[in-house]
Amino acid sequence: MHQLKDLFFFSELNDKQFKELEKISKIVKYKKGSIAFFEGEEATSLFILIEGVLQVYKTDIKGNRIIMHHFFPKTLVAELANLEHIPFPASAEFETDGAAIIIDYEKFEEKFLSCPNISKLFIRSLTKKIKYLENVIDNNLVMNSTARVAKFICEHENDIQKLKKREIAADLNMTPETLSRILKKFVTLKLIKKEKEQICILDKEGLLCFY
Repeated sequence: MHQLKDLFFFSELNDKQFKELEKISKIVKYKKGSIAFFEGEEATSLFILIEGVLQVYKTDIKGNRIIMHHFFPKTLVAELANLEHIPFPASAEFETDGAAIIIDYEKFEEKFLSCPNISKLFIRSLTKKIKYLENVIDNNLVMNSTARVAKFICEHENDIQKLKKREIAADLNMTPETLSRILKKFVTLKLIKKEKEQICILDKEGLLCFY
């Protein structure tokens, strides 16, 4: 399974360890719209996204979907549920066709979690997610809508082409109409240009001035 060797997570494992890891791992292909896991489902597998875009969301009491995050390839997803032996705290759906490496977590924990480099992997991954959460709090409590959009464009320069406008609006907790008005303003100011549905940055320094 060459995909395992392509992941920096496991770059320091020796050949024997790789063979052991392959025995407890499998690649699962997903179609657009497929559910990777549901909120409340038991987290028995370690989930590593290797292809596609994965949306993680929660559902409120009215059935509305609240988007928590978008994940892109070569990313650990919901590993805290594995570490804490708790159910998945949110649901995950593929927004594109995709694939993931699914690892039997009980066996992984027994054989690999004591390895220093693997432990560091989990720490780094969780730290990134904590920073993301801090960013979400900062965006929603401190910044106005224009600043949030400018920051999102700058920070997702390489990934923004993969996201639809409604998905960006949901990430930023604003209506698609509000997002459209702000994007139109940025186009008028020659900070960005829009080609079909794609956003291209023309003046990053100008966008940075908004936040």
